[in-house]
Amino acid sequence: MFIRIDPSSGMPITRQIAEQIRTQCASGAVAPGDRLPSVRQLAQELAVNQNTILRVYERLTVEGLLERRHGDGTYVADHLPVGQMKAQRLLVRTEVDRLVQRVQTLGLGADELCKLVKQAFEELAAGQKQKGAPHE
Repeated sequence: MFIRIDPSSGMPITRQIAEQIRTQCASGAVAPGDRLPSVRQLAQELAVNQNTILRVYERLTVEGLLERRHGDGTYVADHLPVGQMKAQRLLVRTEVDRLVQRVQTLGLGADELCKLVKQAFEELAAGQKQKGAPHE
């Protein structure tokens, strides 16, 4: 799971993390039943306090997006809240609309945008594979 924090955004870190997890669930980047990083692991990756991640996981569990399994970890809920997923898809659509407008302003076409998006997904997947690769 890829999460990026912008300390200068003015938005609380817990909100930034929660929104990115919601968006990844809505987009299918993480699927129902997928295990999320442990509180400790994600806190280390993001260089934040473990309590920050714990609060995010607890909030998303109350919303029905995550399931916390005692002694086993935190998972994306098997049955995602339909209303919440629709709202997240709308949020993603709004972001896509902004991106398309910006691309048009730069004089790029749909084909070029598709190439850039595909490249970004490939680089993200490669980065995730490298993180999970065993060290030799």
